[in-house]
Amino acid sequence: MTGDTQPNQRYQLPPRLSSYRKIGPFDAESLPPGLLREHRLKEGTWANLTVMEGEIGFVWDDADSDGAVTILVAGDRLHVPPLILHHLELREETFSLEIEFLTAS
Repeated sequence: MTGDTQPNQRYQLPPRLSSYRKIGPFDAESLPPGLLREHRLKEGTWANLTVMEGEIGFVWDDADSDGAVTILVAGDRLHVPPLILHHLELREETFSLEIEFLTAS
């Protein structure tokens, strides 16, 4: 990605979502280790992952994606749908990201 863009979104946010929690910003020292392991969002919860500095990999772990990696750089935002397995992959020592959780309003 080139920054200040939305990467090629696999999933579009449904209408009428509301933000209910924001976590971060995280860097290499503060990133929760669970984000580097395979996990999924609960049913009905979407996330916007925003990279504010540096570069990070987002790995799609679901059976349909076969481990495809989306590279995100500063300014990129990625929509993450419910129930799809994924994890983050460190690509640079210096990065900053935040995650906003959304649900139907």
